[in-house]
Amino acid sequence: MSAAPDLVEEETFYDRIGGAPAFRRLIGEFFREVRKDPELAALYPQDDWDGAENRLLMFFEQYWGGPMTYSRTRGAPMLKMRHMPYKVTARMAQRWADCMDQAIDTLALAEEDARLLRDYVERGCRYLINADE
Repeated sequence: MSAAPDLVEEETFYDRIGGAPAFRRLIGEFFREVRKDPELAALYPQDDWDGAENRLLMFFEQYWGGPMTYSRTRGAPMLKMRHMPYKVTARMAQRWADCMDQAIDTLALAEEDARLLRDYVERGCRYLINADE
């Protein structure tokens, strides 16, 4: 009779940087920055800031290895499709990335972890550009 192999559960990025509290802080700080930028803020539902914040939080948590709440409540992410109704220019994408960059700075992450987040944000922002200036 053979012994069952030991199952090793890898630590996710989500867990490594602090789980739900870290991601709530990241997204909260991001939206504080967004609200300071009138043009960027105008892209969000003015009567549903909490909803916008919660949707981004669920998406980021799921992407980085946390709970699958986003898919359970909203379906597949389909980022490109979900952003098509909005004019996403290179300039606006960079402003969004800048807000997230400032939020990342508030987490005091290890350099490698901060770089992983920033790289993802930069790639994601470039991917979502759908309009010229």
